[in-house]
Amino acid sequence: MEEAQSSRYSIHPCSTKMYRDLREVYWWSSMQRCIAKFVAKCPNCLQVKVEHQKPGGMAQNIDLLEWKWEMINMDFNTGLLLSRKQHDLIWMIVDRMTKSIHFYR
Repeated sequence: MEEAQSSRYSIHPCSTKMYRDLREVYWWSSMQRCIAKFVAKCPNCLQVKVEHQKPGGMAQNIDLLEWKWEMINMDFNTGLLLSRKQHDLIWMIVDRMTKSIHFYR
């Protein structure tokens, strides 16, 4: 089952598709149940399959900026070595439109 699930040509099929493919070559009692349990525990399928993902929401408009420095982000970079003036942090101001940055100590 692991080889059938992880083959580069199988693209991690659902349990029904995997059962149909394997029953042409193999068979054992409770085969369908074993395959369903195996596929349900596959980490790749749990992360990637659409049925395990949150559905997309409504699209939202992105506000376009018209002027530089109309919208900014600010952050502090702390824990730095002390400067000559005994400063150990930098205040960063970033313009969201141009991505230009001003640094203040």
